[in-house]
Amino acid sequence: MGSLWSAENRGKVTVMDDARFMVLALAQARAAQAAGEVPVGAVVVRHGQVIAVGSNAPISRHDPTAHAEIVALRAAAQAVGNYRLDDCELFVTLEPCAMCVGAMLHARLRRVVFGAPDSKTGAAGSMLDLFSDPRLNHQTQTQGGVLADECSALLQGFFQQKRTMMRVNRCPVREDAVRTPEARFDNLPDYPWQAHYVSDLPGLDGLRMHYLDEGPRHAPQTCLCLHGGRTWSYLYRTMIPAFLDAGDRVLAPDLIGFGKSDKPKKEHAHTLVWHGQVLQQWVEHLDLKNVVLMLQQGSEALGRTLAKAMPERFAEVRVVNPAQLGEMTTEAEQAPFPDRGHEAALRAFAAMAPESTPGHAENADSPG
Repeated sequence: MGSLWSAENRGKVTVMDDARFMVLALAQARAAQAAGEVPVGAVVVRHGQVIAVGSNAPISRHDPTAHAEIVALRAAAQAVGNYRLDDCELFVTLEPCAMCVGAMLHARLRRVVFGAPDSKTGAAGSMLDLFSDPRLNHQTQTQGGVLADECSALLQGFFQQKRTMMRVNRCPVREDAVRTPEARFDNLPDYPWQAHYVSDLPGLDGLRMHYLDEGPRHAPQTCLCLHGGRTWSYLYRTMIPAFLDAGDRVLAPDLIGFGKSDKPKKEHAHTLVWHGQVLQQWVEHLDLKNVVLMLQQGSEALGRTLAKAMPERFAEVRVVNPAQLGEMTTEAEQAPFPDRGHEAALRAFAAMAPESTPGHAENADSPG
């Protein structure tokens, strides 16, 4: 049966089949990520059927060999009752390392398909190519780059989040400020996005500012959503998905004193001039261009000043119709402010001159 499959069906493995099985490997990678592991997943296929799966598990199993490929190979060998898997294919989201390639060669796999290349430890062509070494008594067919973008994005997002958390942990709160506990933001509906923080802008002087940054970094258009004086980035949760569906990059900062950003304890720390300077430095830090600035009631004065100060970066200013924004639930509105000590920005902004009544999002004007 093995030789019949090899002879008659080897040429029938299509790109569509490869993508279908790589999607299943990606599901295993996401399971690894949910468990706190590096997101790598693998599946073993025999005669067109998945017979085993594997998720990265070195941390949870205290096992340096528990890479997704090894986990899947062990399960496959148990499934077929043989350590030889010469009529099987293995699909993995990341180019395998030397250890995993060695196991694959011992298993006599017929074919190995991987997603993202690994320039540091990849042993299927990036750092070295063990599969094609003519001195070995078995050569396994390989195919790389299947759903490479999706596989790479999952890994990049994981490591970016790890780096963000390292920076967060290295950035203690200033003595004259407070920081809202993260648990206050747990389980808020329709707010699934990854937190980003910056604290090294000159105007921040060590304060930590939170912002959302979603969508392709080199999108033709960037939507910058600026909240007003009693809200935070959560306000735009219903609009962000529409911007992302249109292919835009979307940024939504929490002004200092609001949302997940640090909160100075004194009201006098908050002026529109200072907040404007911080926003300008942040826009320059991210090198934002062709920006469509979305404003709501309470953010018009600050937003228009920002756009006029940087006309080369802003293409358009829009004032959002309140009907386009979802209602801020009491839980979400109060989440950043567990007690009066966190509310200095609320009091400061309330004391500032009231801003103009917002118009409709359709009434757009230029930053000049």
